[in-house]
Amino acid sequence: MKKMAMAASCGILAGILAATQVAGPLLAQETEKATVYEQLDLFGIVFERIRDQYVEDVDEGELIEAAINGMLTSLDPHSSYLPPRDYEDVQTDTRGEFGGLGIEVTQEEGYVKVITPMDGTPAFEAGVEAGDYITAVDGESILGFTLEEAVELMRGPVGSEIVVTIVREGLEEPIDISITRDTIRLTAARVRQEGDSIVIRASTFNDQTLPNVREGFEETVATMGGLENVNGVVLDLRNNPGGLLTAGVELADTFLNQGEIVSTRTRQSEDGDRFNAEEGDLIDGLPMVVLINGGSASASEIVAGALQDHRRAVVVGTKSFGKGSVQTIMPVRGDGAIRLTTARYYTPSGRSIQALGISPDIVVVQPPREPNTEEEDEANLPGRRSEAGLRGSLTNDSLSDDQQEQIRQEQAAAEEAAKLRAEDYQMAYAIDILKGLTAIER
Repeated sequence: MKKMAMAASCGILAGILAATQVAGPLLAQETEKATVYEQLDLFGIVFERIRDQYVEDVDEGELIEAAINGMLTSLDPHSSYLPPRDYEDVQTDTRGEFGGLGIEVTQEEGYVKVITPMDGTPAFEAGVEAGDYITAVDGESILGFTLEEAVELMRGPVGSEIVVTIVREGLEEPIDISITRDTIRLTAARVRQEGDSIVIRASTFNDQTLPNVREGFEETVATMGGLENVNGVVLDLRNNPGGLLTAGVELADTFLNQGEIVSTRTRQSEDGDRFNAEEGDLIDGLPMVVLINGGSASASEIVAGALQDHRRAVVVGTKSFGKGSVQTIMPVRGDGAIRLTTARYYTPSGRSIQALGISPDIVVVQPPREPNTEEEDEANLPGRRSEAGLRGSLTNDSLSDDQQEQIRQEQAAAEEAAKLRAEDYQMAYAIDILKGLTAIER
């Protein structure tokens, strides 16, 4: 009898414990909800207090937008609220035409930092560089401004002038740069011949990137007399701030026959995506070099990381920006939208480059442009002396006329390479790598 009573007591106790275990999380959830509702009530109280007692009249709509933006920007540098005009600008940006200075910016520890000036834009032509910090606009300090407020200050009518104050690493004093605002029409990608190589310059990733690449590549190959006359391709992603994830995936797929290009992972791991390459390599396996630098971000890093992990290309330059997060633009009521960081992306080997960037296989630093040295001046002197230029010098009778002509052509090509090295050292280095890879394959 005692045993039965004991068993019954244990059963009752177990039942109480089970009920407590079920009720615990429910109570916790109710407590959390109550806390959230209290905080929302607090927001309403503060809003009413500002509207009734602030020293000046306030625009209620702008006040709410500021509150929403503050909530989003507190998450990370890339999440923000887009009022209707900004949302419209973003939609235009991805199509390749918009108004402004032509710089991609972010915010770092309260400062506005230039990710990159875009090719051929007013900011690029004026001398703004990747990594610059903008501290003032037309003499007005922007320290403490939100990124959106700073960008708004830099906007203005096409043709108007703006002066930005720049702090640049290596310079002791800030510098003022005058820029004339203009309508920015970006050509997403250009293709050109450089000796026996083809250079693909992708300056941004939008709907036009892949069409620009394919059209330019076909025209350049035709000019060179066919793909058999091409020794390789340089894909120049320097100062490319990214853009559409899908455009970056498409470009990487253009040079890969199979395998993963990139994967994204959300907070709920099952909601992630995986993008794989389809059969077809635009350049039929020719050697490839990818150029990157500190201005290469986001989709640029996806492309470089995929080609590097698959050993499809040699990555050359300096470490990339390190933006390994994915933003989703979600329309909201009132014709605006929110830009929200929803995932991280990973290269095919499973590495996240968030805050780390893509490290090049070969580090090549672009030297700053300087006036010609005495050595360069000497090299450029007209009529520089050589044996062939001496009066009465012997001719070379060991080679045929065709062989001598070939040597002269090779010398001319070497001189062109030297000229390119002075203009763009990283590009010249990439071209040299292609020549070396081609020589090995032969």
